[in-house]
Amino acid sequence: MTIAEIALNVPLYRNFDYLVDEHPQAQIGARVSVSFSGRTLIGIIVAIKSHSEFKKLKSITKLLDSSPIISAQLLDLIKFSSQYYHYPLGESFHVALPNLLNKGKDPDDCAIPLLRLTSTDIKVTGKKQQQLISHLHDSGTTPLTELKALGFSSQTISSLEKKALIEQIIDYSDAWQQSAPSYGDKPILHDEQAVALAAINQTDDYRCFLLEGITGSGKTEVYLQALEKVLELGKQALILVPEIGLTPQTVNRFRRRFKNIPIMLWHSALTDSERLQTWRHCETGSCAIVIGTRSSIFMPFKKLGMIIVDEEHDASFKQQDSLRYHARDLASYRAAKLRIPLILGSATPALETLSKALQDKYQLLTLSKRAQTQQSNQFMLVDMKAQPEQSGLAKTSLEYIERELKRNKQVMVFLNRRGFSPTLICHECAWVSECHRCSTSATYHKRLHSLICHHCGEHNLVPPQCPNCGSTQIIPVGKGTEQLEEFLSEYFPDTPITRIDRDSTRKKGSLEEALNEINLGTSRILVGTQMLAKGHHFSEVSLVVIIDVDAGLYSYDFRATEHLAQLATQVAGRAGRSGEAGTVLLQTHFPEHPLLQDLVNNGYQDFARYALSERQETQLPPFSFLSVVRAEAHNLDDVLNFLNNLIPVELPHGIQLLGPIPAPLERVAGKYRYQLHIQADNRTQLHNYLGQLVDYITQLKVSNKVRWNLDIDPINLT
Repeated sequence: MTIAEIALNVPLYRNFDYLVDEHPQAQIGARVSVSFSGRTLIGIIVAIKSHSEFKKLKSITKLLDSSPIISAQLLDLIKFSSQYYHYPLGESFHVALPNLLNKGKDPDDCAIPLLRLTSTDIKVTGKKQQQLISHLHDSGTTPLTELKALGFSSQTISSLEKKALIEQIIDYSDAWQQSAPSYGDKPILHDEQAVALAAINQTDDYRCFLLEGITGSGKTEVYLQALEKVLELGKQALILVPEIGLTPQTVNRFRRRFKNIPIMLWHSALTDSERLQTWRHCETGSCAIVIGTRSSIFMPFKKLGMIIVDEEHDASFKQQDSLRYHARDLASYRAAKLRIPLILGSATPALETLSKALQDKYQLLTLSKRAQTQQSNQFMLVDMKAQPEQSGLAKTSLEYIERELKRNKQVMVFLNRRGFSPTLICHECAWVSECHRCSTSATYHKRLHSLICHHCGEHNLVPPQCPNCGSTQIIPVGKGTEQLEEFLSEYFPDTPITRIDRDSTRKKGSLEEALNEINLGTSRILVGTQMLAKGHHFSEVSLVVIIDVDAGLYSYDFRATEHLAQLATQVAGRAGRSGEAGTVLLQTHFPEHPLLQDLVNNGYQDFARYALSERQETQLPPFSFLSVVRAEAHNLDDVLNFLNNLIPVELPHGIQLLGPIPAPLERVAGKYRYQLHIQADNRTQLHNYLGQLVDYITQLKVSNKVRWNLDIDPINLT
């Protein structure tokens, strides 16, 4: 008998055996259709064998792939992810593969055409047509769907096609490997950049580099020039970026540099067909560079030569549901297995990464000088005590904003809270607009005249009267980006204002449109959340005002101060990128706080090293290893009963437990949420214990009454 061991997308920590005698061409890594518990499921063959522990086996229904859809190296990566994060292998495949492959589709049935110019000397009169011609001239061959996402209409595209000025092609050719790369203009590196590039270029094997460069120091230029050697060898590269919003900006810069090199995008805003298209180009070797968000770590590269993780500290690299992987850590594993260089870049490295660099496990490369100016930004703490404020802005901050606008500069006002205000309150009886399903308040959105819970999505109209006492004196409490935008529009009526947050950028292409408006360089105020903080280059921003700095100073989470320091530094880095130093105002009620004093006077580098010494004294990660079991259910007793059942009479040596404790937001969408923290002295101890724990949970009857998950190396404790 020929038996296939198949991983199926079911929440079980095991694989399943099926007969494949009628399909002798079946191979490891191919997809099959099988009957499972009365359903038809798509599975992946992970082993071929001649014996099974079961006597009676079903045959597979259909072999979907005549050759493996998953290479041996990608199979190894997904297996490692499943083992390290203690997540079922079948469900891990489901996370890693494009949705259309999970549905059994043929990868070549979903091809999306690419557009390119038919000539380099093209002249048109229409403004939009000129912009499209200019884009294709700078960026080269571009997917049709990407052009539409950038705001180019079907009418504009078809009119140029009718004039035979552009054409659509479907091409899986790897011809780029046979021709020398054509480079656009590139600047001369300053001394620190040149030293970093030389260190990277000397490596022909696995080596992880931490490129610790202050904002504006030219990390991207080091990436670009480091890629030249990789591309000249005909190898591919993966560039991981933290946010969807960064991919268009990054890809345009890369395309301007590498004129004849095929570059593709990968992020969650792509359609299923677009994602499969990128997957296929990557697999065939017809794509040289993929720029993508965290799930692009599972892309099936034919000949991967380098991985770059930009803004490696960013929390969005950690998947927060299903397979809770960290793309940065999987990048390290993948690079080590392939024996290729890995570059981790950040102005504010995660303490785990910095610790490895200081222990010489990673090579530390430092960029301490800004590329555009020799002067550093000026930081100021604005003491909010006894100072008049309007919509969260101090009088001092408003004076600074007015001064910069008169200089025809741009100003960024940062508040990491969307909506108009966090809550509504009755002025007479103190009723609060709480969410009915969560232990938090519903956020007031003035333009929508709605109360929206940002945790469960509950959506209600604002009541005309207080539901408790009938009063009409219902007032907003707290500040949000929507309120800031409204106030600044009234205070500076002649100044354009651009708000960038999740609400204002829901429409496809709206983010790119907003960024283009900002980059026109006219006097403007930018209001936004952390979407504005990461990696964007706004050359005319000379002042950054950070509101509500105090929110991160006092928190239940031991990482809160690290995250605050990273966010403040990243936001501050948007100022002073045009050749002159910028000004950064941090509004706080605690200007004497040692963290703020250290950050303002000595910078993130000094803060991070001091924070590491604190972590070592308290034996918190990265000097110990942590995982969290989370459980939720509508019945609180079920949650507590489940977690209490996980606490043994005697703990193994080196293992500590904390809990059950309520999550910081104890109730979400009507479900009670509690946690059990598991800490160990070393990684091996922790994973041995977790392996036994998962086996125990799968046999525990009370586990059927709760929804539980296991988070390895959590980056927050929510």
